[in-house]
Amino acid sequence: MIMDPEVLGYYEQGGERTRLRQGRNRLEYWRTRDVLRRVLPPAPARVLDVGGGTGAHAEWPAADGYEVELIDPVPLHVQEAAALPGVSARLGDARDLPVPSGGADAALLLGPLYHLPDRADRVRALTEARRAVRPGGPVVAAVISRFAAVHDGIYRGFHLDEEQRAADYRGLETGVMVSCRPGGFRGYFHDPEEILAVATA
Repeated sequence: MIMDPEVLGYYEQGGERTRLRQGRNRLEYWRTRDVLRRVLPPAPARVLDVGGGTGAHAEWPAADGYEVELIDPVPLHVQEAAALPGVSARLGDARDLPVPSGGADAALLLGPLYHLPDRADRVRALTEARRAVRPGGPVVAAVISRFAAVHDGIYRGFHLDEEQRAADYRGLETGVMVSCRPGGFRGYFHDPEEILAVATA
């Protein structure tokens, strides 16, 4: 399993523990939960949470009666997710899932696609999720909009910094976002037109 050391360092800061549980990020949590409750098969069903971080979207399905397995490349995330009631967690890579074919009823990829800058890796992650899910089971994936860095930078005041502003505009042009702030976010931001193309490749 090969992971960008900068991305690993970002997540080893422990910010995922509370990110979706406080402040304005709660909107993302509640909206995602609302959508998932509409598309997941009824419990009990087996849900594979790929790149699920510390388990924000594994904890509530487990409480709802789902059998949840979380796979993540960050050891700290796996340790914290494994402590959640009803959640099993282990290390793994979205591009090479350590699970049998068709063993899950649904798969979540709510993080991997925006940490895989190479299109081939994003396609591979989606292909692996599809392999892991029984025929007809949903694969639910999330991406970050190409415009997110500029919008977020303006909202949070980072856009006033010339170096960060230049990074945001480079990200807007290329999709590859590398924050100039120490410990800042790095990832791949999708252009709306490429989302369907990657999902159907």
